[in-house]
Amino acid sequence: MTSLTAPQHDDKTVTFADVVPTARILRILAISGSLRQVSSNTALLQAAVALSPEFVEIHLYGGLGDLPHFNPDLESAELPSVTDLRAQVKWADGIIISSPEYAHGVPGVLKNALDWLVSGEEFMGKPVALFNASPRATHSQASLIEIVTTMAGRIVPEACITVSLLGKTLDAAGILSEPEISGELSAAIVAFTKGIESSTAAYSS
Repeated sequence: MTSLTAPQHDDKTVTFADVVPTARILRILAISGSLRQVSSNTALLQAAVALSPEFVEIHLYGGLGDLPHFNPDLESAELPSVTDLRAQVKWADGIIISSPEYAHGVPGVLKNALDWLVSGEEFMGKPVALFNASPRATHSQASLIEIVTTMAGRIVPEACITVSLLGKTLDAAGILSEPEISGELSAAIVAFTKGIESSTAAYSS
């Protein structure tokens, strides 16, 4: 994938200049709920990777389509794709999920991935930000909030955004070139880094 560079906008109101870098790298796992080759949700996450500051590492998860159908009988079987998912979630300090909506619900492939995480401890207490590429996807967003909360994930409301990409054909580079959209995305990342730090401090105290 071609490397993306976040452009500088003169009217950009949100930057990382006022965010004090932490003593360690914050690790974020980004999961797109779409398997489409050209996906607005995936593009939104790719843009987030490009906008992340030096003290934040965002890794885009690419194994959604490799996971087998969830089967409780296989949870202890150490299936490679499932083991990899759990390892990546454990690695992350926080998780960003950006998902489309299908038939007023969460896409099956994303729900399948979350089901594989229910019985483990990797997801518990993890700060989570929910991105949404369409204002119409209210049902899936509400469903994800319920699912993540039930799984003991910690939603960071200030980092949850709905970006209006509906009807637009913007790839990650196109998103970065739009001052309003990239500014909103930058603000969400700032809020999420603060949320991760606050959540980590509260969880360890």
